[in-house]
Amino acid sequence: MSIDNQPARAIAQRLLSLAAVVAVTAVLTAQTLPSHHPEAEAQALDLARTSIGLRSVTGPGNQTRQVADVYKAALVAGGFASADITITPVDDTAYLIARWPGSDPSLKPLVLSGHMDVVEAKRADWQRDPFTAVVENGYLFGRGASDMKTDGAIAIASLIELKRQHYIPRRTIVIEFSGDEETTMKTSAMIAEKLANADLVLNIDGGGGELDEKTGKPLFFTWQGAEKTYADFELTVTNPGGHSSEPRKDNAIDSLAAALLKIAHYQFKPELNDLTRAYFNAAAKYEDPVLGAAMKAFAANPADPAAIATLAAKPDKIGTIGTTCVVTMINGGHAQNALPQRASANVNCRIFPGHPPSAIIAELQRVVADPAVAFKDVTEGSVPTDASPMRPDFIAAVTDAMAATYPGVPVFPSMASGASDSMWFRSHHVASYGASPTFMKPSDDFSHGLNERYPLANIAPGISYYLQVLKTLSK
Repeated sequence: MSIDNQPARAIAQRLLSLAAVVAVTAVLTAQTLPSHHPEAEAQALDLARTSIGLRSVTGPGNQTRQVADVYKAALVAGGFASADITITPVDDTAYLIARWPGSDPSLKPLVLSGHMDVVEAKRADWQRDPFTAVVENGYLFGRGASDMKTDGAIAIASLIELKRQHYIPRRTIVIEFSGDEETTMKTSAMIAEKLANADLVLNIDGGGGELDEKTGKPLFFTWQGAEKTYADFELTVTNPGGHSSEPRKDNAIDSLAAALLKIAHYQFKPELNDLTRAYFNAAAKYEDPVLGAAMKAFAANPADPAAIATLAAKPDKIGTIGTTCVVTMINGGHAQNALPQRASANVNCRIFPGHPPSAIIAELQRVVADPAVAFKDVTEGSVPTDASPMRPDFIAAVTDAMAATYPGVPVFPSMASGASDSMWFRSHHVASYGASPTFMKPSDDFSHGLNERYPLANIAPGISYYLQVLKTLSK
């Protein structure tokens, strides 16, 4: 950039910031929520819009490093020492770690964890350009708006607001962003290795609140204390094959199909832990009477057949009652006029905490009961972990912050069915909790899907939430 262009750039940046303030104020007015930290709120929206405009997708042209540069520039301008912020390139991506040294170096650090990368989005499929942020009708549209560039921007703006208030943490605060959480999680594992001495991790890519579909009012907030282990198992059947005019009973595709049907009809033993029991008991009243009764019954007795049948019939509930396995890919045969010499399939499992993948693959082998079917664990980027402990200091901090931000809204734990960066911290025995302050209607959740959006009314209360939680846990 030439020197002659700098004044124009400065004017453009001021205009963009002014537009951000106006946009946030308009949204807050419409939602009747007070604006307590206008500079932080405007900065959060500005950072979200800028980062959404960067195509941080794995592969050629990956702009995750540029997102890290934007985040670092904001933190440095907000009072972080440049030397305390590192951006580390890894393959076609990068990760960022920023430290705010506490006054007592003997205390283990508090970590905020997020990611900068997003899943692919093709312009032809979207109503709007997925990599051009658009504010419309109280929403921010764009790839990464809800997963999770706006959450990341709010967390950064909150830290800068604490600096603006001249807050001095006793415990070091670290904010980190991985660069491939949506794919291999290579940088996620690296970060957790570097921060294995952390006291506690707030994963801002998990947890959150639910809004009523009709009224838009907050119903409840859940924090995530566990997640299921991701696993991929390859099933393969091979035989000599032959001419299709001479069929035999030992057809590789037939044998594989029979094995997959057995797995499809199999249900792993339903089970509970402290987190899911608390979730079922607390969330039951927000469901229809039949489902709510089943949740209560299951929490009381995980062997209740009627409760199991009701919960297992719901795609959003079956994953909460135990391990699930489902076929996701198949491949077989080599010619239309030949008996198949090989057939294979990928079975994806989400394993309830406390079970190693080796035990699940052994259970599937017993279910299939066919020596012709070979099993192989082909999982990449995943490690088994147990649930984080229900730490009173974390629970109290989040509950108190929610009470101040959303008075009267119930707060209770939950378990995620998917995988996140928390997995890598838990593998180092560091307690990690999904604790994003974002509230959404289920019908507004378009993460990984078309026309992803984020309700802007979350920005102001989100900042208030972070300010209180961070102060409480870093004292």
